[in-house]
Amino acid sequence: MGDPKKQRKKYDTPRNPWTKEGLEEELKLLGLYGLRNKHELWRKKTELSKFRRNARSLINKNPEERAKMENEILLRLKKLGILQQTAVLDDVLDLTIEDFLERRLQTIVFRKGLTRTIFQSRQLISHGHITIGNRRITIPGYNVLKKEEEQLTYTPKSSFVNEEHALRQSLSYVAKEIEIRPPPRGRRGRRKR
Repeated sequence: MGDPKKQRKKYDTPRNPWTKEGLEEELKLLGLYGLRNKHELWRKKTELSKFRRNARSLINKNPEERAKMENEILLRLKKLGILQQTAVLDDVLDLTIEDFLERRLQTIVFRKGLTRTIFQSRQLISHGHITIGNRRITIPGYNVLKKEEEQLTYTPKSSFVNEEHALRQSLSYVAKEIEIRPPPRGRRGRRKR
């Protein structure tokens, strides 16, 4: 049963942690999504692998049992906002780690334009400036449900609620600058990425 005071780790480490391609991919994801360490990344990879493993195990089940379990997996992923409403079981096997990282609270706060950088969104969440509905969330890795996404705002007692706050002023300035300036173009007229 184990010691209740000692938490078990919620992730599996990679089989080959020192491959060059694996390290480069992990570092790219750490920077892109503002993760603090690789444990946060590995936690999401483990969550993804559990969903995939459950989807693969349904192939050998009888049709009645398979339909019930397939519906449960799809309902859970649709509720999280990872899959579309018209998704089928094969879509579970096509999921990537980016699909799960996009549903983190830290990423959604940044994508909604409440902060200038992904790292700043982590800081605001940790300091208690973000609420979902009337609940203050201080965990940057919180999985935001699809229905909770519209309720995401600044905490009412936070100083960021004031439109005159320096952060809010800079966000509105950046938004205006983006609207005015045309997107940069690379060679052959394509957008730079």
